[in-house]
Amino acid sequence: MSADPVLKTPPRLEVRNLFRSFGARNVVDGVSLSIEPGQVTCLLGPSGCGKSTTLRMIAGVDMQSRGEIYVDGNLICDTVFRIPPERRQIGLMFQDFALFPHMSVADNVAFGLKDGAENKRKRVEELLEKVGLSWAIDESSHHLSGGEQQRVALARALAPRPRIMLMDEPFSGLDNRLRDGIRDETLALLKEEDTAVLLVTHEPEEALRMADEIALMRNGKIVQQGSPYNIYHAPVDRDAMAFFSDINIICGRSNGAMTQTLFGEFLTPGIAEGTDVEIAIRPQHLHLDFYRDGSGMNPTEAFGQAAVGKVERARFMGTESLLEMRMEADGTLLKATVPNVLLPPIGTRFMLSFRRNRCFVFPVKSQ
Repeated sequence: MSADPVLKTPPRLEVRNLFRSFGARNVVDGVSLSIEPGQVTCLLGPSGCGKSTTLRMIAGVDMQSRGEIYVDGNLICDTVFRIPPERRQIGLMFQDFALFPHMSVADNVAFGLKDGAENKRKRVEELLEKVGLSWAIDESSHHLSGGEQQRVALARALAPRPRIMLMDEPFSGLDNRLRDGIRDETLALLKEEDTAVLLVTHEPEEALRMADEIALMRNGKIVQQGSPYNIYHAPVDRDAMAFFSDINIICGRSNGAMTQTLFGEFLTPGIAEGTDVEIAIRPQHLHLDFYRDGSGMNPTEAFGQAAVGKVERARFMGTESLLEMRMEADGTLLKATVPNVLLPPIGTRFMLSFRRNRCFVFPVKSQ
């Protein structure tokens, strides 16, 4: 006797093949993603890549040219059928907190609630306690600091118990001193409410800090999607790698599944013979040794062959030092970061090497 099939619960939010066109240009070009309850997904990418337009279509304030949007498996919008924004049970938070300055904090938080006065007050008190603003319940909102206003905006967005929260650069108006703490508090509260979150940001650090999953956008498309660890450690191309950190590029040409560089030969399987390649390495993965008349220059299996570079610039960055090195073999300029303080004089020679498993090989894109 066969077991009953297990019915899979649909995602809280599902976007299928979403397009938004202006004339012949696709601002959003075939975006698909899904988010589970309690999950935070970040749409990450440079300005103008289609992140905010995608958010507006999900919210219902902009219409897609093609594609479908589902909440808990139910269609809420395609090019024919459309549930209005106020009935989608979707909360919104933007860079501009959009509080009503003439209203008290309590009235701002209760603005979207349909309950009776007693239930409204109870929900307001509950949320303000969670965001640490119980003391401000009857204060005027314009008397609060930027960080406090952001927490009021969060409480207001959560008050109607939305199933989905859409956040468009909500922390960019805060100074660095406040930002990390408020991001962490916001994330904890959203998780507690079991809300599915789609966060739009152009800051890789914010995506890495907050997201369970990152969808990296470029020119209207999602080019890579996965956990922060996988997105960072297995970039799909050079541009994806460079979006998260500075990178060094070492050039070469494939020859029989091998590429010769100033750091010796690299295995480049699967790349056609004669293809120009770029070997990318992050500055923190360069290993430096003081030059000792060529001694210690023999290649090793882990680090490969070392090459000599001279310091052109050295700067202390707080927790690490940044060295810019001009390679003697071909004039390539490489950046290396090292912990603590290392400020050698200009012209100091170092032997540079790096672990082969910390670099990435990409074919050069044709122009």
